[in-house]
Amino acid sequence: MEFYELHPENPQQRFINKAVDVLRNGGVIIYPTDTVYGIGCDIYNRKALERIFEIKNDSSDKLFSFICSSLKDISKYAKISDYAYRTMKHLLPGPYTFILPAAKEIPKKLWSKRRTVGIRVPNNMVTIKLVEELGNPIISTSTTNRKGKILYDPIEIKNIFNIMVDLM
Repeated sequence: MEFYELHPENPQQRFINKAVDVLRNGGVIIYPTDTVYGIGCDIYNRKALERIFEIKNDSSDKLFSFICSSLKDISKYAKISDYAYRTMKHLLPGPYTFILPAAKEIPKKLWSKRRTVGIRVPNNMVTIKLVEELGNPIISTSTTNRKGKILYDPIEIKNIFNIMVDLM
């Protein structure tokens, strides 16, 4: 696994480009959000999605969040009521996940039985730059240990996921 330290407010473009190249080539990355570190991949790369399911020991029917770069991108992937739009406009970017009806743009493999999707726009420049450069959302899940405890320490995360992901 490659490991980079990025400036949280002004991430170095060369590292963003490297991470986007990894995502476009079917890679899985660990990246910071405004709440926890996420494990993510390109939503349109089936092999990368399978890798995330394997890493998390989850079946594909578990809900994952879609990380978008802005409110305007959400409408491509979810159906938004007027009330939901007003609420999201007030709260995003921020540490919230909105559960919305899935739009047809979402790969069917990612639809839940309820045909909903969790959408986030984190208040984190690294995350926003990654998604903007990629050009579509990143599917994401939190970094947890085998007991399900969320991990916050980057060194601990690196030690646990070292051979499972391509870049952190």
